[in-house]
Amino acid sequence: MRLAELVLSSEGIDPKVCEISLSYVSSEEIRELNLKYRGKDEATDVLSFPMYSGIEEVKAAITAATLSGMPALIGDVVVCRDVAIKQAEEFGHSAEREEAYLLVHGVLHLLGYDHEEAAAKRVMRSKEEALLGALELGRGEIVK
Repeated sequence: MRLAELVLSSEGIDPKVCEISLSYVSSEEIRELNLKYRGKDEATDVLSFPMYSGIEEVKAAITAATLSGMPALIGDVVVCRDVAIKQAEEFGHSAEREEAYLLVHGVLHLLGYDHEEAAAKRVMRSKEEALLGALELGRGEIVK
């Protein structure tokens, strides 16, 4: 999960002291989760289930967990590869790039980032593109 580690590190969080649950599910499974937790009866690409309301709470939980010698669980990210593949085709880039984007997007949500309001969306999108760019996963194909 190099991508998740990169996201955490970019926010000043040591990835060795926290845990993220990552699941890949079918279109039907993510549709059921989306309906249950968001009231939307449709398949989606990624869902995030944060344990904390923002980065300051995440950092406080990590500090407390570190003192006890245990890693802090900061949340769950659920990705649907079927939707990711479909979106990659629609957007004209690789499925690998789309899955990477979804993981970065999901982890940023765990840290309290959101995209509901325009200003917050610009911040989140900027972080996503910078992180993907750091891995040579920009808007196009991967540069080897």
